[in-house]
Amino acid sequence: MKLSSRSMAPIGFLAISSVVFAGRICRAQSNSTTSPRTQIAAESSGTSTDLFVMLGSDFDRPGWVPAANYNIGVGHTFGFLKKDPVGDEVTVAYTYESGGPEFWHSTVDSDTESIGIMKNFGLPKTKRVTGYTWVQVGLTSYTGTGRGVQNRFYDGEAAGVIIHFNQHNSIWIQEMFNKIVTVPWYTTSSIGYTWSW
Repeated sequence: MKLSSRSMAPIGFLAISSVVFAGRICRAQSNSTTSPRTQIAAESSGTSTDLFVMLGSDFDRPGWVPAANYNIGVGHTFGFLKKDPVGDEVTVAYTYESGGPEFWHSTVDSDTESIGIMKNFGLPKTKRVTGYTWVQVGLTSYTGTGRGVQNRFYDGEAAGVIIHFNQHNSIWIQEMFNKIVTVPWYTTSSIGYTWSW
C-alpha cells in the first residue's frame, strides 16, 4: 500500500497531538498524587524523566538526498551520574526513516531501536538554553527491499541544544551523524518536543 505525503500529514499531527495531550494528563496526575516533600527530594537528587518526539530530515551521503526521520523515546537522568564525563541520561528510542524516493513515507524504510547515553551541560550566561551530546547504538531493520527484513548494527552520535520553556516543556534541536553497516553515512537534522517530569 502506497501512502502519499498528504495522507501522512494528518497521522503526524495526530501523533504529536497525542504526545502533548498525554503529557498534560501526566502533569495533572503527578501534581495531584505527589507530595511537596517527594517533589523536593526528586529535584535535589537531580533525577528526571523525559518523553521526546523528534521530527527531522536525513541527508544521505554521497549527495543530498532528503528523507523523513521520526523519533520517539524516553530518557532518564540519574543524579549520581551528573559528574560523569560520558553521560548522565540513559535513553531508549525508536526511529522510523523513509528510505525510498518519497520524502514522508516509502515502501523501502528502516526501523531502528536504540539505547543511548546523553550528557547534558549548561551554557555560559543562560539557564534557558542548555547543550547536550548523545551517543546511541542499536539495531536497524530494513523492510520493503524484496529480500525480507535485513537487520544491521546502528551507531548515532549527536550534538544539540535544549530550549527550556519551564520545568516540564522544552524543545530540542540537534544534528546527528549516523552510520549503519553497509550504508553510506548520513546526518539527520531534527527538532522535537520534550515533556519532562
